[in-house]
Amino acid sequence: MRTTRVLAATAVSAAAAAALGLAAPAAVARDGMGANPSNIVALPAVIARGGQMTVTVDGCPGGGTMTSAAFPQANLTPINGANQTAKGTAVVNENARPGAYDITVNCSGRTLTRPAAFTVIGGVRGGLGGSTSTGATPTDVAIGGGLVAAAVVGGGLFWMRRRAERRI
Repeated sequence: MRTTRVLAATAVSAAAAAALGLAAPAAVARDGMGANPSNIVALPAVIARGGQMTVTVDGCPGGGTMTSAAFPQANLTPINGANQTAKGTAVVNENARPGAYDITVNCSGRTLTRPAAFTVIGGVRGGLGGSTSTGATPTDVAIGGGLVAAAVVGGGLFWMRRRAERRI
């Protein structure tokens, strides 16, 4: 008779454990603790100061936030997908120094940092052709003068040769 009681107690304990085991994942999903951020992707990976980038994070079903030294905190919003992906956009600061930057995401209290997630490059001087000086430099004048002189000499030789061919 003792064996029956032990078996009955074991069966009740097993049933209770199974019920808790099945209910636990649902409770975690409702609390948002099912977040397990992974695979942080920043596009474009190389960006100029003032540019806009898109960041996606897998395992972030409820959304969250992202931060970096190159841009202010930005929101991540969930998108429908198999990997419970969240997506957000950020604008790189105009005064960000060129170099590699980390991105840290926070999804429902869980954080993940991706080192060197993107690289900031120096700004481009639009409309100036990238030049930083004004006017022609002495090197530019020397090259231009040499090309003009070569064209004059070549044209003169061609004209003299053509003139000499007519006399023959």
